[in-house]
Amino acid sequence: MKYNKVIILKNGMECRLRNGTERDGQAVLDNFNLTHGETDYLLTYPDENCFDVRQESQFLKEKSESSHEIEILAVVGHAVVGTAGIEAVGKPYKIRHRAELGISVAKEFWGLGIGQALTAACIECAKAAGYVQLELNVVAGNERALSLYKKAGFAEYGRNPKGFHSRSAGFQEVISMRLEL
Repeated sequence: MKYNKVIILKNGMECRLRNGTERDGQAVLDNFNLTHGETDYLLTYPDENCFDVRQESQFLKEKSESSHEIEILAVVGHAVVGTAGIEAVGKPYKIRHRAELGISVAKEFWGLGIGQALTAACIECAKAAGYVQLELNVVAGNERALSLYKKAGFAEYGRNPKGFHSRSAGFQEVISMRLEL
């Protein structure tokens, strides 16, 4: 699946949304470690990352060659400032209509429209891949993300009061959301 689009951010800067490729391994790994250290709302901490550059490059290569999964990079100048992707929930017939959305944006670029653009790109790609439902999990306290997902059409379908156990905040409620495509 291929994706390539240029958007203008709220601050007037240009941002390219494009497939991650094998050569982006180091930049994506650096962005992962940065974004996962800047907020307590993502699934993992930087020290829990089990990928090295070679593995990240291989992951990006596989996604760029896939017809039903994708990893999209948000690039400003030459810097990867965000990533988002869709991944199949599973291969069995009963669940292969479902995909999961994951997204992160560097804090320096919050509020500029990158999250909205990445979410829209993933929705477009999920539809093109033939998925019927796109799913995500979001920490209940992450009001900015909740607002973004609701504006994109996602609806809540469940809550887990102890979904995450944060190192600094204790238990965090996680909301499961879905979008019918």
